[in-house]
Amino acid sequence: MQSIILVGKPNVGKSSLFNRIARQRIAITSEISGTTRDVNKTEVFINSKTATLIDSGGLDESSELFKNVKKNTLKMAKNSDIILYLVDGKFLPDDEDRVFFYELKKLKKPMALVINKVDSKKDEERAYEFVNFGVKEIFNISVSHNSGLDELFSWLEKFLDESVLIKDEEESLEEFLENFDESFAEGDFEAQKEFKKIDENHIKVGIVGRVNVGKSSLLNALVKEDRSVVSDVAGTTIDPVNESIEYQGKVLEFIDTAGIRKRGKITGLERFALNRTEKLLEKAQIALLVLDASEGFNELDERIAGLIGKHFLGVIIVLNKWDKSELEFDKVVKELRLDRFKFLAYAPIISVSALSGKRVHVLLEKILQVFENCTQKIPTAKLNALISEATKAHPLPHDYGKLVKIYYAVQYDIAPAKIALIMNRPKALHFSYKRYLQNQIRKEFDLEGCPLILASRKKGSKENE
Repeated sequence: MQSIILVGKPNVGKSSLFNRIARQRIAITSEISGTTRDVNKTEVFINSKTATLIDSGGLDESSELFKNVKKNTLKMAKNSDIILYLVDGKFLPDDEDRVFFYELKKLKKPMALVINKVDSKKDEERAYEFVNFGVKEIFNISVSHNSGLDELFSWLEKFLDESVLIKDEEESLEEFLENFDESFAEGDFEAQKEFKKIDENHIKVGIVGRVNVGKSSLLNALVKEDRSVVSDVAGTTIDPVNESIEYQGKVLEFIDTAGIRKRGKITGLERFALNRTEKLLEKAQIALLVLDASEGFNELDERIAGLIGKHFLGVIIVLNKWDKSELEFDKVVKELRLDRFKFLAYAPIISVSALSGKRVHVLLEKILQVFENCTQKIPTAKLNALISEATKAHPLPHDYGKLVKIYYAVQYDIAPAKIALIMNRPKALHFSYKRYLQNQIRKEFDLEGCPLILASRKKGSKENE
């Protein structure tokens, strides 16, 4: 079994990454420099392969004690198969890191530079400075936000041997599906609830965004009348404004919520507006996240997007004031989906001009489509056929040598779509594999604009895990 060692100066997050990969709290973590002095080892699974993960002491020469820790770390690195050199993305590269890195590079082993604590756009820009280390294998991660690890795992997996498995006598997925019966599967799902009752002819749409992005103008354009007061004064809308229209045989009820500004600037009536916005989102089915394309996007846009994710709403991202924008649409889509709003990557993005009414009709059509996607009921047989193919193409990672299997899947609610994965070891389903299954389901069934919740659950139990 190959070994992977985590190396770097003190307090760069080696122990936190060690615990994250191990999926349990083994190494002690703290902000005190030099917390880890001895070596921690554990067996881990990197996707479908096993390895020994080693958490080393920090590379430091500030005292005799740390010099001995460094000596032991370098010795362990020489005996390891793969080296991950961690640095702190909150700081610019320093000469000491370069010296340590190049010293380890001489060992001629697979080695990557891992930049931890990359939590924001500003951190990403700072991370570009590490390119001068002269290494191609650079990974930006955030252990605290659990981001960037999939790319790192994919790189590590290339250097690892196939795992030796302990056979399991439980029923296999293939055996189960040979005699699969849709009605049996649905009946066997003890915790299955009746789908929530939704009036398919009445759609509730919340309009959210920071102050002065044009939410009120958008509402007026959607309902084709001046229903909401529009002005250049930020925070004009305090009370949420409701208005309904009939469109293609359905009632669309729009709620223009008060604009949200930075927390430190929320005062007086606007504090109540923020709380009321949250409550109204609980009742909405679809949210229109309005962004100002004429002045770009910021951190507050991301926080507001988080409210939508919190309430698991259908979502459409609306780029308003597009007629005043100098941005390229494809580049904006890439920025929003791959950077700012990764958690809303499934959301359609529509450019409009609320003041002129341009492309507002496209937005109306998209609302109907997203609502239909979010309320669809996926046939259990088709869902299980997809799960079977997905697990064959990319086998589930094993749980300390034990096979992890999905017996069947069944949808148990709509808006958002909720799917239960009935398994032998539900707690062993890694977040990266769950994301893989979500992507496969989205490819097969049109869930554009809709959240997708996968709940892993043990066969015969009454609670999702």
